[in-house]
Amino acid sequence: MMTSGRTIKLILYEVIEFAFLCVPVFVVLERFASLIRAVKFNDATAYWLVVAASIAYVTSVSLLVWVPLKFFVLRSRGIFKEVTNWRPVTLAHALLCTLPCFAILIASSKVQLDRGVLCDHFSELPVSLVLFALICVDILERIRPYPLRGQADLLDFDVPSPVLTHLEHVSTVSSQLQANRGANGSVLRSEFKSTGMDGVSHPSSMAYLYSSDSHSGFLRFIWVRDPRPEVLLDTFMFWLDTVEMVRVAGVQEVYKSNWVFPIYILSFFSILRVVVTPYNPMLAFLGVVVQEMPFLVLRICLVIVFGYVSPVLYIMKNLLTCLTFVYFNFLTKLKVFNRGSLF
Repeated sequence: MMTSGRTIKLILYEVIEFAFLCVPVFVVLERFASLIRAVKFNDATAYWLVVAASIAYVTSVSLLVWVPLKFFVLRSRGIFKEVTNWRPVTLAHALLCTLPCFAILIASSKVQLDRGVLCDHFSELPVSLVLFALICVDILERIRPYPLRGQADLLDFDVPSPVLTHLEHVSTVSSQLQANRGANGSVLRSEFKSTGMDGVSHPSSMAYLYSSDSHSGFLRFIWVRDPRPEVLLDTFMFWLDTVEMVRVAGVQEVYKSNWVFPIYILSFFSILRVVVTPYNPMLAFLGVVVQEMPFLVLRICLVIVFGYVSPVLYIMKNLLTCLTFVYFNFLTKLKVFNRGSLF
């Protein structure tokens, strides 16, 4: 029964991933075919040529790339046998689906710019579908180790983080002085420090930030945790900045200008972060290099040229992320920032 359940789960995941590989390509190319037909004065031949090209493309990449890749990954053979730090399936999806879809969207804008007319009134459906397919593939790859029924093992899900393990009584200097002076009736003031799994001690006032204890009782239902919905939430939050940047390309003033090109190009580079496994130490550096810094410069330029087409909140997010990354990873290692007498 277990083997049958695992087989059904495997087939379900593979069918969904294959659908998310094909459907965005068909939708984007069909819209491009409609645009070409409108530009060529309702030429049906051009429309069906593009549709046939989309079918040929999906068939070719499925048989020549996707199916062999899935076979070797699932069987853990060849170069994929020792894969631990990167994800070949999500990389293949980004290169075979997201990249050509973004290229077709750029070509659609270029055709209309050259004609000087806006034949295709931009709809958010194609871009949202492309990003939604990528996010769903990312979620499926993350949630694949967990069962679909019953409770998931939270211990395998938790990332190593500071937790409150034991309390150590440490007397303050003032308490020791009062004890030495023999003050009658005085109560020794003490501080508690919590030592986490990372070996770092945290004061008791901050222990609630690092505690993952569960509680029982009447309100125990509000302490329930399951890794599967948390994976969905974490994945959508991971892609939120990229989704907002691509949304800016849908603004009519931006879509009818050449600024749509750097938006899609930089957005695709930020998507390449999906290749690295979640919680990989290299992910923070890639996030700053391929997303935070380029998005910061691009958003500032867009605000200067078009006004507030991008929320200031995302500009502040990119700026603070870059500053804190540089400060805590580089500046704190300098002598001037590495003195214990400072903060």
